[in-house]
Amino acid sequence: MKSNGKAGAGRRERRTFSAEFKSEAVRLVAERRAVGVTLAEIGLDLDIRPDQLRAWTREARTAPRAGGAVPGESIDQEVRRLRREVAVLRQEQAFAKKVAADSTGRCNTLSEYSGGCAKAERFTRTRVELLSDSV
Repeated sequence: MKSNGKAGAGRRERRTFSAEFKSEAVRLVAERRAVGVTLAEIGLDLDIRPDQLRAWTREARTAPRAGGAVPGESIDQEVRRLRREVAVLRQEQAFAKKVAADSTGRCNTLSEYSGGCAKAERFTRTRVELLSDSV
């Protein structure tokens, strides 16, 4: 910084940063730290103090994520939760395919173009309710 001879001349005017800039800086910190670059070097590149980058990184870690992650959830817990969600969605998709096949009398998969189409199993209302309760 340039000094103009006044006391406190080393101080900057307070800057504000957009949420997009902060998230991009946090992503850059994660990428470059994995390679071994220090926060001081990253801060020099972005013209931001390292402690500010550290604070943004901490905020990003504790803030709820857009993907529906639960705050304080470990990676293993998140993986288990997401696998359960995938299992439920696959069951719903399989059910929708069977209902659509039953209503049209045709198979709605690519297998019909490859030569074979499995006959859809018919479900009664009580069986469908029991299947959805088991999840």
